[in-house]
Amino acid sequence: MGKNLTDEFIAYLKKKEKRITKTILDRARLCLLDYIGVTHAGAYANRDIFNEKYSGDCSLIGLDSKADMKTAAMINAFNAHTAELDDGHRRGMIHLGAVIVSAVTAAADRYGLDMPDISKGIIMGYEAAVRAAMAIQPSHKKKGFHTTGTCGAVGAAVGIAFSRGYNEKQLKSTISAAATSAAGLLEIQEDDSELKPYNAAHAAMAGAAAAELGVLGLPGPDDILAGARGMFRLLADEVNAERMVEDTDYFEIEKIYVKPYAACRHCHSAMEAAIYLKNEYDLPPEDIKSIDIYTYKLAIRGHDHKEIKGVSSAKLSMPYSVAAAYILGSGGLEAFSSDKLERADINALINKINIYEKDEFNNVKNGERIAEVVMTAKDGSAQKKRVDYAKGDPENSMTEEDIIDKFKMLMDRSGRSDKTESTLNEILYER
Repeated sequence: MGKNLTDEFIAYLKKKEKRITKTILDRARLCLLDYIGVTHAGAYANRDIFNEKYSGDCSLIGLDSKADMKTAAMINAFNAHTAELDDGHRRGMIHLGAVIVSAVTAAADRYGLDMPDISKGIIMGYEAAVRAAMAIQPSHKKKGFHTTGTCGAVGAAVGIAFSRGYNEKQLKSTISAAATSAAGLLEIQEDDSELKPYNAAHAAMAGAAAAELGVLGLPGPDDILAGARGMFRLLADEVNAERMVEDTDYFEIEKIYVKPYAACRHCHSAMEAAIYLKNEYDLPPEDIKSIDIYTYKLAIRGHDHKEIKGVSSAKLSMPYSVAAAYILGSGGLEAFSSDKLERADINALINKINIYEKDEFNNVKNGERIAEVVMTAKDGSAQKKRVDYAKGDPENSMTEEDIIDKFKMLMDRSGRSDKTESTLNEILYER
């Protein structure tokens, strides 16, 4: 590690800020649009949960209500992560928009920030969260931490700091407060838990609190990230500090994935392969002997369960996601509705699915999330499909038109189609 990684990181972020172009700002607007769609979907799903009367000046997306800044960041982030359609970064193994955009937009409401400020906050929040995540992954996940909750808190705080124009002293204080607030356990997604989105919610709220304190510029430790009892030493056994400050000709926001399927991203390549096999061969499920999935190690633990205990459990299950994708020929929200969890044909196919680790897929250069699916018929014939880059990866990206279509679909499903055109005009068309 460097002599003072925190200071090096701040210098890197300040230098990167100066390179923001209109193209990158426009990319942030697309992330904002995608975020609003998935948050409306989550708010609709959770409409009977967040039904208190809140007070404040920050919008609760999809709830037609307002709350204080930290509460709005928390609730919006919870809703944004609920549908499992929020964006992320595969090398960092982190969800971004749910946490960072929730914090930045809450701050925008609180302080009257304009679209360029919001866009800058999103860009720099993504940059900070991804760089921190890449420095400690995969060791961080192997220890049981959820990067969305830990590094997401840093990204949320940094996003607000840049949207509001903090100086270096304020930024260091903000990062120090956010790092000590970092929390998020993968155990929260086990069994029949519906609390996985809380990791995103807490990170957004903690990031907002850190930025509120950080603006005061109170001195913190010299190196909260790499100090002897700092964030990285405690949360990972292996740290690649150079990933924090490596100079690149791109922003990390350009390397994110955008989700077309409403499941954990670790399931997407296998789902896409299953949809391909369905469309190409259309073998009746009753004629399938087995479906064998070969994938990387990190995709298996926590995602190989066949006992489905609820919608959240289904979204994290590769056997369910693949079975539903094959039966329905799609992997959107409709594949994870409560009635689909009870379908006999989907559950029968789940029991024919086997998952195997393939070492070749563990040792890839850019963190590709590869799956090869082999479908064997009862007559012994077999068909297979390998997917290296599922739809939405930067190498197989969703176009602006794809993202707009996804947004329109989510607004329609959430009963908010009346807000579709005004939102599109505000975010995309008036630029």
